[in-house]
Amino acid sequence: MNVASHGKAAVGAPQIPGHDQNPNLAAGSNPAVLADIYESKTNIAIWQRSLSESLQCLVDEFVASRQQPYTSVICTPSDARSQLFKEFGSAHFSALVDDVNELIDMFCCLFDLNQVGLRMTVLREAMCPKFHVDHVPCRLVTTYGGIGTQWLPNNSVNREKLGVGSAGLSDQESGLYGNESDIRQMASADVALLKGEGWQGNQNAGLVHRSPAIPSGESRLLLTLDFSN
Repeated sequence: MNVASHGKAAVGAPQIPGHDQNPNLAAGSNPAVLADIYESKTNIAIWQRSLSESLQCLVDEFVASRQQPYTSVICTPSDARSQLFKEFGSAHFSALVDDVNELIDMFCCLFDLNQVGLRMTVLREAMCPKFHVDHVPCRLVTTYGGIGTQWLPNNSVNREKLGVGSAGLSDQESGLYGNESDIRQMASADVALLKGEGWQGNQNAGLVHRSPAIPSGESRLLLTLDFSN
């Protein structure tokens, strides 16, 4: 599928500062914005979208029904639907499968991939609670239900405080960023491409991001897609 051929405007998405303030960000309601990840200055591209009410209800039902916390498969655009139906154990979630399959198709088309590594996880606590970078070329991230991934603009990060550089301190205490207002957050249903350290020419510029704290009694349904050889 051509990335530019499908899209719907986001409803209620959080305000994202303009590109002049965040030169490494590309964002918009048309999925074609994802292609901006190829721009050298861009290390996050966000397709701002919303789910239909019926699909959102199905997502909630899916989360409540899951006995296993995650699904992890290697799939191609042609076999993704059959693999997901097998993993989910029911054709009842076909609308969710169709949406995931479309994202797989878009991801493979954009990066000329034959297959992807898919992980869909029901989270009831933060998976990666500290800010970090991914050592991959690029990762697709979307939160189908619950609060979205948090990230920091390049110009707000002291990269010396990542990982062991934090000296065991929290992100807030380590000096990784200056103010809480530096933290940006994707909206639920937004689809983002996060450029990692493995992208050629992007060393020391991978997007700094983390899983948000999840309020007690709530959950997230997180989908990630990665390159797979």
